[in-house]
Amino acid sequence: MTHEESPGSQINGASRFDAVIVGAGFAGMYMLHRLRALGLSVRVFETGDGVGGTWYWNRYPGARCDVESLEYQYGFSDDIQREWDWTERYAAQPEILRYQNYVADKLDLRKDIQFSTRVTSADYDARSGEWTVETDRGDHVQTRFCIMATGCLSAARIPDFPGVRDFEGETYHTGAWPHEGVDFTGKRVGVIGTGSSGIQSTPIIAEQASHLTVFQRTANFTLPAGNRPLSPEEVRKSKETLLADREHARQTPGGLICFEYNEALAEEMTPEAREKELSDRWTQGGFAFLGSYGDIMATPEANDIAADFARAQMRAVIKDPAIVDILLPDDHPVGVKRLCLDTHYLETFNLPHVDIVDVRAAPIERISRSGIVSGGREYEVDAIVFATGFDAMTGAILGVDITGRDGMKLRDKWAAGPRTYLGLGSAGFPNLFFITGPGSPSVLSNMIVSIEQHVDWITDCLSRLTSGNIRSIEATPDAEDQWVAHVNELAGETLYPQANSWYMGANIPGKPRVFMPYTGGVDVYGQKLDEVAQADYEGFRLGA
Repeated sequence: MTHEESPGSQINGASRFDAVIVGAGFAGMYMLHRLRALGLSVRVFETGDGVGGTWYWNRYPGARCDVESLEYQYGFSDDIQREWDWTERYAAQPEILRYQNYVADKLDLRKDIQFSTRVTSADYDARSGEWTVETDRGDHVQTRFCIMATGCLSAARIPDFPGVRDFEGETYHTGAWPHEGVDFTGKRVGVIGTGSSGIQSTPIIAEQASHLTVFQRTANFTLPAGNRPLSPEEVRKSKETLLADREHARQTPGGLICFEYNEALAEEMTPEAREKELSDRWTQGGFAFLGSYGDIMATPEANDIAADFARAQMRAVIKDPAIVDILLPDDHPVGVKRLCLDTHYLETFNLPHVDIVDVRAAPIERISRSGIVSGGREYEVDAIVFATGFDAMTGAILGVDITGRDGMKLRDKWAAGPRTYLGLGSAGFPNLFFITGPGSPSVLSNMIVSIEQHVDWITDCLSRLTSGNIRSIEATPDAEDQWVAHVNELAGETLYPQANSWYMGANIPGKPRVFMPYTGGVDVYGQKLDEVAQADYEGFRLGA
């Protein structure tokens, strides 16, 4: 039967679908589209009241993608891309959300999505080979396949400062911004956090606020995004080449073709050549800077050259020497934390009504009724913006109470760090799939490319299972152990583990410090996916 003929049958009062997808962002939308084409009955559960995932929730001022919009779009349909025109080099949140709604309309996706519904649990029954999925609205759904399309940056980190509930002003989190927007005109505002959301929102909040105080724990490397309107010629040309460009992107380490990676090592280049390469890429904007030479993320010596260059460029923008000392990062290599792209962020601190507080020197002690107490001083504010980030990669997955074979809880299994095979599945949890899960390139790549890579693999896998009357697929413990060791080994060959980043879970108190993404690159990872599938899903156990 097709999904039109069978939207879901009733079993003991519970609906049944061939597949349940959790999340209706880029991953969930494409997964739904592919599975409907297989003729499977599918239900998507989405917490928000519309599609979009990360881009539905992150509506803070200045929210913008750090991947160029011509590459941050689906590459599976020529028809879809030819009817959509991007307006800026780096699309802002409203434009990205409009694009997602356009795709949802184009593919008629909403009829299989249940909005305003949070999945609370998923339990596997070995006898029936089915998952029972429950929601906060009382749904009890049985399904053969459960697919987590929950996103890597979707579980907002709620601040736990003492006294936060005592504050008598307004509080906001960048990851759960009011849809109607916020007007800070004439208000004293405190922004806590200087990751991407803090760096993007600060200049715009400063335009409105009567006074802005930014509370920074860690200075981050940030460089001008170089955002600008796209020319009609750029948009036209991209439409002619997108599908071929997407195939090309899958053969690159980062899933990006907007710049070339320089494979020469730093020591093989003259100082003048290195300087020119760094300067040209800094001017170009975006992640091109990290492709300046081949060992920039591999050795401290090579990285120091790029880091010193970046600090010099940042220093030149800041007028107050005392603020320079706070804003320039000096405790981690460049690129090991997510490189931030900004629009006039550093220049904002040249304004007389903008201050910065180094909370490493003066830790935030508590939130008072009238402001933020840091280093024994109270900063009175009318509104607080928590730009405190996300419980990345695992937070949204473990936010669902997932129970696998023999009563095993996924959160217990992952207590010391996530364990997956290929980032796609975890031993002991049959027919449970993660899209861009820990152990895959995910956040180190163009997420759209990695999403399509995973969705296509899962679709082919489910086609094989259903056509071959194969009951289940499950990662084997040995394959999982080897993959986890491989991911850790590759990460250890880079500089990434040298920073307390959200890649490591270091922004979440009590979370295990484990480097979660796969550093081998989208291209190498894709080859591994193909090899596993061609070898009859080597590393997975297929149940009859």
